[in-house]
Amino acid sequence: MNQGLDIETAANILKLLGDKTRLTMIKILADHECCVCEFVALFQMTQPAVSQHLRKLKDSGLVKESRKGQWVFYSLNPSHPYHSFVLNVLSDLPNQLSKLEELETQGKWISCD
Repeated sequence: MNQGLDIETAANILKLLGDKTRLTMIKILADHECCVCEFVALFQMTQPAVSQHLRKLKDSGLVKESRKGQWVFYSLNPSHPYHSFVLNVLSDLPNQLSKLEELETQGKWISCD
């Protein structure tokens, strides 16, 4: 629930989401939890680069992680105080799950289950 979002907080969230990679990650995570390896394949970036983006999102509290065996999965954090603000930002963006489906079609989908 939004508890009086002030300009500085909104600016910080928007600054974090102002990076195209992080914005795309957040949009995907709003619909699907992902492992680092999925983002590595999707963005064709190194694992450390992907991990840096996820660390920033996690440090802000917008993203949470959960462990399944040896794997760490990331998802949008619904208990973040400004979750509804983030969802409003994401609402007009195109769905990004097609990017994951494209990986699967190309045989590049990595399953971490």
